Amino acid sequence: MTGGFTGLTPADRTPVGLLAGGGRFPIVFAEKARDLGLPVVCVGVAGHADPVLKGLCPEFRWLRRFSLGFVARTFRRGGVKRWTMAGKYYKHELFRPWRWLRLLPDYRLLRAWWNHRRRDNKDDTLLLALIDEFRKDGLECVSALDLCPELLVRHGVLTKRKPTDRELTDVRFGWTLAREMGRLDVGQSVMVRDRACLAVEAIEGTDRCIERAGELCGRAAFAVVKVAKPQQDMRFDVPTVGTQTIATMVKAGATVLGIEAGKTILLDEVQTLIAADRAGIAVIALTDP
Repeated sequence: MTGGFTGLTPADRTPVGLLAGGGRFPIVFAEKARDLGLPVVCVGVAGHADPVLKGLCPEFRWLRRFSLGFVARTFRRGGVKRWTMAGKYYKHELFRPWRWLRLLPDYRLLRAWWNHRRRDNKDDTLLLALIDEFRKDGLECVSALDLCPELLVRHGVLTKRKPTDRELTDVRFGWTLAREMGRLDVGQSVMVRDRACLAVEAIEGTDRCIERAGELCGRAAFAVVKVAKPQQDMRFDVPTVGTQTIATMVKAGATVLGIEAGKTILLDEVQTLIAADRAGIAVIALTDP
């Protein structure tokens, strides 16, 4: 079986590769795989992935330099045919001075980068190039959400408090902006107050964008809107929110979170919504504003 993880049978339980970044998503995936008896060969990005993964995966290696060859060899030696990626990578590290000396890329990565250099360095471009490169080794990328579909948020108001009419107006306004930013592969989140855009997410990530919006409006109430790209590839870069999102919103003064139902990952749903309720934050998931 070289497709996703749906309809697993005992014959399908060959090891799966996991390229793990930061955050809770890789941990949730590894826990679900363990419960299903699906062995995980994990390569954790050093400085990003949580060390707890070492105890969840039968085989675990740290990726301490940008070596595509190391990842491919680790997966092949572990008997992997399917692999997936989960978690955050802080892309701004790619643009710091002396990046090549710090990242120490191998020849294979440099060759792949050279072949794609005339296009751009958008997220989709880089990640699709990575998928194509590993496919040469017989490694097929699949979506982690095939194993954990329950992580995709359901439609409706998820908190005890419903958004006010003013908040809903800002969510609807922000939805169009966020969708366009996603189409351009710039970011997936925008911050809105009184139908004006306070901040647009780029490589800094959602949390920093929320913090910046709070600073710009003096922690006055504003809306956080996060949606999938129109061309969203569910194998990677799926919009994700969780307890950290709520904590950042509380600090910044945001009062409503609007997300896309069926295309957004809601991690630790119970804890996240409890935190939102305690803070008086409204969370609403829509398919169309």
